[in-house]
Amino acid sequence: MKNFLVLAPLLLALSACATGPFAPAAKTDDAIAIASASEKNKRDSTGVHAKNPDASRENNTASVPPSQLSEEILYKYLTAELAEQRGNWRSAYVTMLSLAQQTRDPRIARRAMEVAISAKQSGEALAAIRMWRELAPHSEEAMQYHLGLIVLGDNLSEAQPILAQHLKETQPQLIGPTFLQIQRLLTRAKDKKAAFVLLENLSLPYRTVPEAHLALAQAAALQGDAKRAKAEVQEALALAPNSELAALTLAQITTDKQEAAQALSGFLKAHPNSREVRLAYARILIELKQYDQARAEFKTLLKDKPDDLTTLYALGLLGAQSDDLNEAESYLKKYLDALEAQPEEDRDPSQALLLLAQIAEERNDTQGALGWLEQVDPDSPQAYMTALVKRAQLIAKAGDLTAARKLLQEHPAEGETERVQMITAEAQLMQSLKRSAEAMNIMEKGLKRFPGNTDLLYEYAMLAEKANKLEIMESTLRKLIKIAPNNQHAYNALGYSFADRNIRLQEAFELISKALTLAPEDPFIIDSMGWVQFRLGRLKEAEALLRRAYEMRPDAEIAAHLGEVLWAKGQKEDAKNLWREANNKDPKNDTLKSTLARLQVRL
Repeated sequence: MKNFLVLAPLLLALSACATGPFAPAAKTDDAIAIASASEKNKRDSTGVHAKNPDASRENNTASVPPSQLSEEILYKYLTAELAEQRGNWRSAYVTMLSLAQQTRDPRIARRAMEVAISAKQSGEALAAIRMWRELAPHSEEAMQYHLGLIVLGDNLSEAQPILAQHLKETQPQLIGPTFLQIQRLLTRAKDKKAAFVLLENLSLPYRTVPEAHLALAQAAALQGDAKRAKAEVQEALALAPNSELAALTLAQITTDKQEAAQALSGFLKAHPNSREVRLAYARILIELKQYDQARAEFKTLLKDKPDDLTTLYALGLLGAQSDDLNEAESYLKKYLDALEAQPEEDRDPSQALLLLAQIAEERNDTQGALGWLEQVDPDSPQAYMTALVKRAQLIAKAGDLTAARKLLQEHPAEGETERVQMITAEAQLMQSLKRSAEAMNIMEKGLKRFPGNTDLLYEYAMLAEKANKLEIMESTLRKLIKIAPNNQHAYNALGYSFADRNIRLQEAFELISKALTLAPEDPFIIDSMGWVQFRLGRLKEAEALLRRAYEMRPDAEIAAHLGEVLWAKGQKEDAKNLWREANNKDPKNDTLKSTLARLQVRL
């Protein structure tokens, strides 16, 4: 779909699961999951502890000892609680730990641990946990905290016997999942090599368990040891050729996306009903920009689950990407219907509504587009603001500028950020109607109200640049740089404006270099650097930079610049082909149009 700015990020987000690199464990404690599994191991199908069916052990701590609550104990405990409330954590902690030792009550040891954790005293917390485990050796909760703290503190030698014993007590069918949980827990260790050695030692008695190899593969991948990771996955696949998890892990650790896609495709030929693998394959095809093949895979997935929200949404996005507006609209409507029928699903329909509005606008159906935009929920602030601005643009385009401005001016903006968005939107609206003076006037009033707002300063400078008021542009960007010295966009905008006008080129180079230092992977800043290199006559450097920028972001403006470099090098057919491609995507792009006009090129 031409000119739709959010489509590429949405497709990227859609592809960003199942085949991406392994992420470190989340802050949620995987020790909790391990201990929960351990508790299940100790129960039979009736819920009674298998090892001691007549006993009723504690759930989290231990049976409370039969000692009586004396006045002295109660006084000391309340004194400790009061000390903790007053900020004297050490007095509270020492008293609690002493009471736990005296009463042999694991609950008080647990409370001592809580006091230490609240005070961010890991050493004291660990001492309290050790006492808690001494007093309640079968407490699953105590083991959870113990594992979490010793791993975070890199006391891995202390963790090994606990985990080894836990694996011994685990039912055979749960050993595999437990290994994966342990691996996630160990990603939190600071010493990654020691954590890997620990995992390796734990796995030695379980070499016939496929998940043990997958856990090692994931740990090796996180350390950058691709060779070891691949070897471990191959071991897992040899033990369990039908394992979806092994196939997915192989794709994850394979850095070459084409090779990863081939691996998933091969698995699907042998196991065509593997839904998770097919979903991962479809997503990696999106990463490879093989959109037609991805659509085919998602359509196969839809046959089994016609109301699957992920599949319907993906097909809507891919239809839009391929300019098949009818198909995109059909799937997105089905997605919204399915979402309404599944209210428990925690999904935001906003992006689908914005896409449907864009489709209606492409068909010149202004009322239809407005209808979709009006459904965007204010509880999704970013999407709602996007919809609000778009509504104003469509109303103005339909001829009612007064109503459009009123919509923006009367929006009950909450705080400076939203108010600035409304000011900027109104100014851009006037600029789109070639009413530059009014646009700048709106921004000037906004700056009187919010003189230090960096977003307003930047947008005001860009309006001045378009109006060819270079002194205002430069002074505004210089002010912005002074207020926000790490704002890469300000350096880039000022440098690019010089380079584009073929003036002050050395200064332009220095400004863009600074921007590139602050944001080395920004394709538009890389484009600026390529453009200034071209202006300086360095065609080889310019081409390399612009090709990199265009590969990262196939934008029409970048294509215009790269094409001009190729044209200057005498590669005129290559330049024309590139410009045709860009023109098909964005025929209204001003930079592309002006480049073709200046060079007198007809496509």
